Amino acid sequence: MNTYFDAIDPETLKTNASGPTGSLPLSDEILKTWTSGDLFGLTQSVGMGFDPRRVLGDQYLILSTQGGVRAPDGTPVALGYHTGHWEVGLLVQAAAEQVCAHDGVPFAAFVSDPCDGRSQGTHGMFDSLPYRNDAAITMRRLIRSLPRRKGVIGIATCDKGLPAMMMALAGCGDLANVLVPGGVTLPPTQGEDAGKVQTIGARYSRGEMSLEEASLEGCRACGTPGGGCQFLGTAATSQVVAEALGMTVPHAALAASGQPIWTKLARDSADASRQMHERGVAMKDILTDDALFNAMLIHAAVGGSTNLLLHIPAIAHAAGLKRPGADEFRKINQLVPRFVDCLPNGPVGHPTVQMFLAGGVPEVAWHLRELGLLKADAKTVTGMTWNEILDQWRTCERREVCRERLREADGVNPDDVIIPPAEARRRGLTSTVCFPSGNLCPEGSVIKATSIDPSVIDDDGVYRKRGPARVFVRESDAIAAIKAQSEPAIKAGDVIVLIGRGPIGCGMEETYQITSALKYLSFGKEVALVTDARFSGVSTGACIGHVGPEALAGGPIAKVRDGDEIEIEINTRTMDGRVHFVAGDAMLDARDPHPDLGADPNVPDDTRLWAALQQVGGGTWGGCVYDPDEIIKRLTRS
Repeated sequence: MNTYFDAIDPETLKTNASGPTGSLPLSDEILKTWTSGDLFGLTQSVGMGFDPRRVLGDQYLILSTQGGVRAPDGTPVALGYHTGHWEVGLLVQAAAEQVCAHDGVPFAAFVSDPCDGRSQGTHGMFDSLPYRNDAAITMRRLIRSLPRRKGVIGIATCDKGLPAMMMALAGCGDLANVLVPGGVTLPPTQGEDAGKVQTIGARYSRGEMSLEEASLEGCRACGTPGGGCQFLGTAATSQVVAEALGMTVPHAALAASGQPIWTKLARDSADASRQMHERGVAMKDILTDDALFNAMLIHAAVGGSTNLLLHIPAIAHAAGLKRPGADEFRKINQLVPRFVDCLPNGPVGHPTVQMFLAGGVPEVAWHLRELGLLKADAKTVTGMTWNEILDQWRTCERREVCRERLREADGVNPDDVIIPPAEARRRGLTSTVCFPSGNLCPEGSVIKATSIDPSVIDDDGVYRKRGPARVFVRESDAIAAIKAQSEPAIKAGDVIVLIGRGPIGCGMEETYQITSALKYLSFGKEVALVTDARFSGVSTGACIGHVGPEALAGGPIAKVRDGDEIEIEINTRTMDGRVHFVAGDAMLDARDPHPDLGADPNVPDDTRLWAALQQVGGGTWGGCVYDPDEIIKRLTRS
């Protein structure tokens, strides 16, 4: 039994200490003009052991999403939530060393982040999307709380921490800010990727894999201990978008965590921030309407996560730019073909590290410039425009070495990963995001049309589905029916309608439990999903989300019942689509909402408040952001 009051050696109980040696390099001007906070900050710096002779150097904040505690040999002292923030401390160290190499003063602060994979199917998902705004606020407060900083080197990797970091750097746009994507984990030499492995429960329950197989695959899916997942989900897509916005140094997104090329990114980024400050350039000079266009363009070209439809408008809002809506995304997705073959999209589905080695974002941007689509005069944090970067890219040694390594190590032709656009079209690759409308989604909805199984798409490029609705108000009930743990079980031909899972209902949870199961179950491609929830970036299939208005905001989806005929059409070539309640508007109008519909009783008060505030700011189609002026106006009016 612990007593807590064991004897203590009194000599270990010190009551004072000598303090740092030396003196601060103060001047008459400093003492007369600096604030007491600035002066006391110097005292704090040397109190932590910093050389007093160097404290007047330019201050740079290295802000990261680091999580967990690693021993010097890399083994865990305390686990992080996910691999994505497990190794980023190494990037912090590399950036700090580079700041010091140029007589700067590095500071480090940490705002860790959750793992959407870890919280799938749990009440933790109710905090996932709301967390993004909270983290961005906290990050901005930390930036402003270091008053003499010249710039911020933001290091982040995954689904919510990285969009939050981009929002924070955009919202402090008068500083020399640079973003460092935290990279990706490698796939296992043998075994399933980190997306497929999340379906072992569903496949085992349906008898499609053994206990031994599930145990083995669940153990080895993360080939290396650091970095975001191996697929072009929300984490990887956010890295791509950050580079497309010009917020990173070139060829930064999707580098393998822990490798020298990855660490060099942090050093280069520290130099870029210092050089931006010396040139008088700030993040607000980088984030322009052209940068935003390039982000949406490259998002479409790579076949990125639909969650970026929430994050790109939020970054634009933070930067003071006009937020793009569904029409802007639709036009760009009709304009640009998808020509990247990366997990979870097909036809092959290469891991993200292979996209990096094939040339990553610069290679994609080069093809888009050749098509006349890229806004190539947009500036980046390097001081170069995209035109200047791409003029160097095609003949640089880095490109040649990476592409040759992909051929030698994996036997993969780089042009089969980032496919020349004309060849991609010949191979049948389709554009990315479609925004179906219809009497079940009058404000719109979203589907990643590029990831519908080709075998269920007609020869004219149209996915057509008509089937009976299976209505659920809880994700747990839907997944139980998919696993055949409740009756009647989901079967081929059904249309799952999951309602009450938008922001008001539960914080707009991800439903990857459902979408992944449908992808990897043998009959899953014959099932469709319609929901007011959202999807993981690795989701695939005939899955329609973001249905608006959400059920609890009066959306007609609230009135669907089991057995109702639902008709879906998605044109994967024109990016048009509709989701239709076959019995017609009159029957919908005459009905009451589903009797079991209601906000989830487990929704935290924090999330309820987030849902109300983001609704005032434009809701999901506006990026789920806060509009302080409108919120204050409504509070004053009431």
